[in-house]
Amino acid sequence: MNYFRPAIATMQGYTPGEQPKPGSPIIKLNTNENPYPPSPKALEVLHSLDSEWLRRYPDPYSRDFCNAVSAALDVPADWIIVTNGSDDLLNILIRACAEGKERKVVYPMPSYVLYRTLASLQAAEVVEVAYPEDDRLPIAELVAAGGAVTLIATPNSPSGHIVPLDDLRKLASRVSGILAIDEAYVDFADYTALSLVQEFENVIILRTLSKGYSLAGLRLGFGIANPQLLSNLFKVKDSYNVDALAILIGAAAMQDQAYKNNCAAKIKRSRSKLTIDLREIGFKVRDSQGNFLLVTPPNNQAAEIYQALKAQNILVRYFDSPGLSDKLRITVGTDEQNQKLLQAINR
Repeated sequence: MNYFRPAIATMQGYTPGEQPKPGSPIIKLNTNENPYPPSPKALEVLHSLDSEWLRRYPDPYSRDFCNAVSAALDVPADWIIVTNGSDDLLNILIRACAEGKERKVVYPMPSYVLYRTLASLQAAEVVEVAYPEDDRLPIAELVAAGGAVTLIATPNSPSGHIVPLDDLRKLASRVSGILAIDEAYVDFADYTALSLVQEFENVIILRTLSKGYSLAGLRLGFGIANPQLLSNLFKVKDSYNVDALAILIGAAAMQDQAYKNNCAAKIKRSRSKLTIDLREIGFKVRDSQGNFLLVTPPNNQAAEIYQALKAQNILVRYFDSPGLSDKLRITVGTDEQNQKLLQAINR
């Protein structure tokens, strides 16, 4: 007997990257975490927490965090929805908008494979539009697909490229549904598409504190859009989807933009150096606006190098999928970690 909906029984679940226990002697360059610790101000909140915050339910609207985001990004507090990581917001968005063949989920590929998983949960038709070799946004094809939700990751993972703002503007003006711009890696990029939420009522920007703010373990993200769009997402959001610790710690992290920006600047410098170093040993390395690099090792040895690095306690990401099986995605670590990576590759 099958106890589950046909869509669940037949779908493939998302496979997250390997997660060794904290303190293990592993250099972890596989899931794009920030190599630097969170803001000292965020850690201070954690260490001085009053237990009363644990006894009571959290604010269902995370207003302290919304106010911190509002001040940091200069957006109205009522234009913000707070979620349990940006993955939670993707889930809410697709649950609210997508269904069957009539309300499709559309996105270019390769991109974040969780999009496909979340659409499958809704038994929604998925339209994946291939990126051309030059990573130009395929605007006409995306519009023609007629998505209830069109998802664009920029900077994109795994490629690392950023979508030009003018292309996003053209897409927003032509799609009939919601345009969700996933800016998980924006803290390492040259620019943001945040201004588009003021220009278009169908645009929502997704952000996370996992990457730029070194809070991947906290699970905290948010979306920015006009209140009318957000009003229907609030109907789908769980009442207490964000815990009290996340609200308090996240607010402190948002208030410390100087620390976040300093860490991001170090990562961008390390990204440039690692790009040069890998190219010097024969790797093809794509220019990246994220905290990671998509690389093609020489002689089609991606799988072998992945296994060899793992044997030396260094984790990188290998995707055994069409178009990516000859590549590795490498998170930018500290300069010391990056040097150990290079030494291990050369052994």
